[in-house]
Amino acid sequence: MAAADLVFTGGSRGGRAFLSDAARSTARAVAVTDGRISAIGHDLSEMIGPDTEVVDLAGGLLVPGFQDAHVHPVWGGLDMLRCDLSGLATREQYLARIAEYAAEHPDDEWILGGGWQMSAFPGGTPTAADLDAVVPDRPAFLPNRDGHGAWVNSRALALAGITTETTDPADGRIERGAGGAPSGTLHEGAMGLVNRLLPAEPVERLVEALVQGQRYLHSFGVTAWQDAIVGTEYGDAGDPLPAYRAAAATGELTGRVVGALWWDRSRGLEQIEDIVERRAAGSVGRFRARSVKIMQDGVAENFTAAMLEPYCDGHGHPREDSGISFVEPELLKEAATRLDALGFTLHFHAIGDRAVRECLDAVEAALLHNGPRGNRHHISHIQVVHPDDVPRFRALDVTANMQMLWATLEPQMVDLTIPFLGDTRSAWQYPFGDLLRSGAVLAAGSDWSVSTPNPLAAMHVAVNRRSAPTEWEGDYPPFLPEQAIDLGTALAAYTSGSAYVNHLDDTGTIAVGMRADLALLDRDPFEHPVEEIGLTEVRGTWVEGVRVYDAADGAAGDSRGRSGGVETQDLG
Repeated sequence: MAAADLVFTGGSRGGRAFLSDAARSTARAVAVTDGRISAIGHDLSEMIGPDTEVVDLAGGLLVPGFQDAHVHPVWGGLDMLRCDLSGLATREQYLARIAEYAAEHPDDEWILGGGWQMSAFPGGTPTAADLDAVVPDRPAFLPNRDGHGAWVNSRALALAGITTETTDPADGRIERGAGGAPSGTLHEGAMGLVNRLLPAEPVERLVEALVQGQRYLHSFGVTAWQDAIVGTEYGDAGDPLPAYRAAAATGELTGRVVGALWWDRSRGLEQIEDIVERRAAGSVGRFRARSVKIMQDGVAENFTAAMLEPYCDGHGHPREDSGISFVEPELLKEAATRLDALGFTLHFHAIGDRAVRECLDAVEAALLHNGPRGNRHHISHIQVVHPDDVPRFRALDVTANMQMLWATLEPQMVDLTIPFLGDTRSAWQYPFGDLLRSGAVLAAGSDWSVSTPNPLAAMHVAVNRRSAPTEWEGDYPPFLPEQAIDLGTALAAYTSGSAYVNHLDDTGTIAVGMRADLALLDRDPFEHPVEEIGLTEVRGTWVEGVRVYDAADGAAGDSRGRSGGVETQDLG
């Protein structure tokens, strides 16, 4: 056999490859030639030549590169470059970090960043007064970790003209204190009242953020992803599309990316022409703008997730509100039908049971009008799913795009979500097991920067229904353990399942002829207790046979200038 460019082998310390095929096959060695898998077997020593790079699995597990089916790496990268609050957990920590950042950046016109947790504040709503104490002189705009609310100071409220008399937008809410005065938290569409004032980031800054976010994703073995909002909710500032086009043209984009073009809920069907034009302009190199993102509702913790029945008030009594359907259901059906006919993949955000049903109804309307077109529509988050709607995913060929990390008990779930949903609906949350048993196709994503992009931490939760050790937020029992799925299913969702919704059909499994997008784990999680899945780390990541991350130096590998002779890399 001809010599390969790259051979992964168990060597003296063992290790194997998980092929992520239907049979869950494994192999002891994998060879790569010209960026594709060229051989799989037990012993491929005959394919090792003088210029072959040999990687010792060293007891680890080689898997297809993880694919994140719902993520925001440009915005995540910006958060890392700005006032990043994601690693903190208390009001005092947040205020100290904001004060420190403001002092370090005296020339910034705005204090920007985010990543705070709602559970750190009473009712999940921080105040402008607290923020004024550390940033009195400049406007501050700090979205929370789920991106559905923002903490602002009095200077930002004044610049936006938000006062007691300001009415709530149709798709959001201004949190208010005594007498109706704005208190400093803006929910959903109300964020746009301030967001539209933010200074536009230059393309160079967005490319820097993309490269930062991409490097972070590669460190977790992620080789491809779907950017869940290409465009912006509140104008042109921060649109990731120019960054992807620029990075793809120069080769800085090393991951494979599908862009989900943003559906502007303030507009109607007339925007479809613009979306078609953005698709044509947005296909460069490894970036393809072939999906459309429709955010159908908000989140349960601020009462904007669309529910079939009213929320509870936290004390077991019903409220009057049942959330917001951001797109009117009949318009949603018409939009889905037209976009489906144009060959777009529909990528829905749906948290509440009403939103999930409305999205399924929209796909059903498209199928009835257009017939099956193989566009691979998917619904992300699927937090609360009415039991009657579980089998409809399979019947309508809608993929369940799971954010597995969230299916656990932690302070926000215990203090806010469950009290607002009530006992019955709380038991319908994240029904991964039921969806699997119904035959639904499963994909997986992180929604980073909402939560960690670490697929192993997410898979830990999917299997255990408890937080991973790296994300531990308290000693709670397993959350709805009957909805757990096994490790093989979770791993397949993060590889072949996400490759399916991304239409990246020559990735997602390890098979001869497939692209060599691979990740090497430091241990074989199948050979350890399931309670330790989240302790697994990534040693190296390859895209098309080129190393883009090496844990030995924590940076992208150099694909140039392989030296003569057999080069053995032990990434242990």
